[in-house]
Amino acid sequence: MKTLSLLLLAAIPVFVSAQTKTTEELDKKYEGLSLYFYKNTLRMLNQTDDKNFDELIRDIEKMKFMMIDKPKSNFGDADYKKLKSGYRSESYEEMMTSRFQGRNFDVYIKQSDGRVKGTVIIASDSANLYVLDIIGRVALDKATSLFSTLNQSTDIGQRMKSFVSDGDKPRGKKKHGVKID
Repeated sequence: MKTLSLLLLAAIPVFVSAQTKTTEELDKKYEGLSLYFYKNTLRMLNQTDDKNFDELIRDIEKMKFMMIDKPKSNFGDADYKKLKSGYRSESYEEMMTSRFQGRNFDVYIKQSDGRVKGTVIIASDSANLYVLDIIGRVALDKATSLFSTLNQSTDIGQRMKSFVSDGDKPRGKKKHGVKID
């Protein structure tokens, strides 16, 4: 019995640090691009050694990036409202709503013991939905720069552009969760 209790206590951090259920359900329901990043991967994206970017990612343990082609996936306004409601049902608080480079941004955080434990950034334009589900935190005033850096990274940017420009080609089955470390 003691051994079982110790194993359960050891497993609690694993369950606590999982991505949100809302993001996982979104990933299962809609075809799109899913990428996982860890702290070391994010550091490698900083190809210009930008100290501001290093500061931005300092408190990120893990991040899941999703991109969904809205017209092809039939993702509409009602789905967007349901997505936001899903994060709120997981005790995420809406902290910021803004518009940047033609995209609407919504930022949600989850706190525990006075510290931010999770951050979700949703960006939406007429063609795509982008979700950053972060275990950790990001300075709210710099959240949009994370998207810019992902887009400017050679490998990640090419994957994103390839996904978006796949246009008329059938993509077949979705490859879930490309893990990059």
